[in-house]
Amino acid sequence: MEYRNLGKAGVKVSPVCLGTMTFGREADENMSFAILDYFCEQGFNFLDTANGYSTGGSEKVVGRWMKDRGNRQKLVVATKVFSKMGPGPNEGGLARLHIQMAVEDSLRRLGTDVIDIYQIHRWDPSSPPEETLEALNDLVRQGKIRYMAASNLCGWQLAQYLYLADAKLYSRFISLQPVYNALNRSAELEVLPLCADQQLGVIPYNPLGGGVLTGKYARDKELPPGSRLDGYEQYRDRYLNAQMFDLVDDFVATAQELGRTPAQLALAWVLAEPRVTAPILGARSLEQIKDSLQGVQVNLTAEQRALVPALEPGRWVGEDPVYDRKR
Repeated sequence: MEYRNLGKAGVKVSPVCLGTMTFGREADENMSFAILDYFCEQGFNFLDTANGYSTGGSEKVVGRWMKDRGNRQKLVVATKVFSKMGPGPNEGGLARLHIQMAVEDSLRRLGTDVIDIYQIHRWDPSSPPEETLEALNDLVRQGKIRYMAASNLCGWQLAQYLYLADAKLYSRFISLQPVYNALNRSAELEVLPLCADQQLGVIPYNPLGGGVLTGKYARDKELPPGSRLDGYEQYRDRYLNAQMFDLVDDFVATAQELGRTPAQLALAWVLAEPRVTAPILGARSLEQIKDSLQGVQVNLTAEQRALVPALEPGRWVGEDPVYDRKR
């Protein structure tokens, strides 16, 4: 296994991160444990979850698995803060009050004394960035988190956090988690160049386009029951349109020509972007994780990557979770 530094930080992670959003939801606990076991047996060490996944359910599954396997010290565990976790006005967002409450809850659910990488899940227009950064910096000093990081920020938002951290001598974000795949290349506009310039790691989510790039969704047919697009409106908004089907048809055909599954090619395409550190790969079954992870063995050159059907640089289909949302 070739481990790599996450940005300019000293922590080393595997070239793929296991996303756990399906745990306790599409994947029951037994299946979640099996996916985690297989992932780590292959030498991968990087896990990503969030307090908002199943309202803490994913963190609980990961915590019970780590306790049962006794392997916490072998892993790099990332989680996130922002999601609304209760009915109260302060049970969500990035205010100091919620961050301090949320980190204690995540530590308890994960069954650990410290979170390796604590990420803000998205931009919070109602909380001053200075307040958010100071709260996170305090958690680093208190030893409750090791590194600060971010997810779903556009360029100006990330730049503001980085500037304030430097100006106030706070700990800096070490990585960013953007959406990135052959159907959504918006990260190439601002955040990939910014992360490269500022030496941040990049751990993109949705490398398979929420399963769309596997070819499971057929034109003019009902969505498969229980699938990501069937169950989540935001994924339908993000990917479901005629342009998507045109591109996916060509993408699947190219994978067949290369003797690879579409899932393997989708992961390999993201890995071939030199500014990417470790794509976040989700799964709801052992078959899915075993198939997708073989994409690590596909080493696309820049020339080969350019021949894989994908949108033009900087483009995306549907609604982008960063650029199209109201701020």
